[in-house]
Amino acid sequence: MNARERAARIRLLVLDVDGVLTDGGLYYGPDGSTMKRFNVQDGLGIKLAQSVGVVVAVISGLDSPAVAARVKDLGIADYHAGFHAKIGLVEGLCEKYGLGLDEVAFLGDDWVDAGPLGVVGLPMAVANAQPEVLQRAAWVSTRAGGHGAVREAIRFILDARGLLDGLWEEWATR
Repeated sequence: MNARERAARIRLLVLDVDGVLTDGGLYYGPDGSTMKRFNVQDGLGIKLAQSVGVVVAVISGLDSPAVAARVKDLGIADYHAGFHAKIGLVEGLCEKYGLGLDEVAFLGDDWVDAGPLGVVGLPMAVANAQPEVLQRAAWVSTRAGGHGAVREAIRFILDARGLLDGLWEEWATR
């Protein structure tokens, strides 16, 4: 089955954070606080996916107040911070939503994402992912993490499901 056929089955999209939703940079303030940069187009893409019933979840290896705030702003209920072992969380999300692993896409960039990429129906990677992650991916974005790769992945899934044109028409007539 090719990536487009796999994408047509997707009902749950799981995202890593650093290097996927962000550019991977950690900005430290003088008090030790960290800030992260997010792409607003990725955010709208997440809202589009949610609007057609695709569940979006976030699993991060780090625990950051900045990420918690962004996830809350996006209405993502399934946020798991501080986890390097991610397969069990993905399986738990499948159980929660009554889905098979073949209905899950995971978008990652680094070794911490290798586990879920090896078990989901649509393993996805950002363009600047580590070589081993790129090898596991059935689909690779043309954009780097934090620079619209999430939106590109969502467009691919929505197009494969036959939903992208209808969403565009809806937005184009507002």
